[in-house]
Amino acid sequence: DIGSGTGIISLMLAQRADAMNIDAVEIDEKAYEQTVENFEQSDWGDRLYCYNTTLQEFADEIAEEEETYDLIVTNPPFYTDEFESDDTARNKARFTSSLTFEELLSGVVKILSLDGTFALIIPFKEENFINLAKTKGLFLSRVCHVQGNAASEIKRSLLEFSFHSLGIKKEHLIIEIERHQYTKEYINLTKGFYLKM
Repeated sequence: DIGSGTGIISLMLAQRADAMNIDAVEIDEKAYEQTVENFEQSDWGDRLYCYNTTLQEFADEIAEEEETYDLIVTNPPFYTDEFESDDTARNKARFTSSLTFEELLSGVVKILSLDGTFALIIPFKEENFINLAKTKGLFLSRVCHVQGNAASEIKRSLLEFSFHSLGIKKEHLIIEIERHQYTKEYINLTKGFYLKM
């Protein structure tokens, strides 16, 4: 889990999958501390590990040990055209200046197994990421476009890549019918993570 924030995606993976180890990487020290605390308080703490470092340093170390991952996930910093704030931690989490798409992909290709999957979420308008990934030998295998409601624009793209070009599975997800009234598809996808859904 690249850029774990508070560790929520790693925890969701641990809840859904029986992976022996789930590693998270977080550059921000306060977010790293929050991730570690959340891991320790969870039912899956014995399988969850967090590293307070950059992706580049982490990927170099893992590659040196000749280890790879079968699944790499990230909700990366992806704002490229908005003004950064005076909040350094917020900027790290939200803006590509802290981890460019190029840097992200370079790190991923070093540590993704030959048959592994790389999955991420980006704004729909940043789908040029797909072409950038192809230059690194990663091919789109699955895409899900996400809308807030049926009348809104597509806001997010959930993308999956692999080193094999085998065709693209296309999906679409609408989150709400109206405010706080969720679609059946969204409920089915997320109900395992909410106390009330």
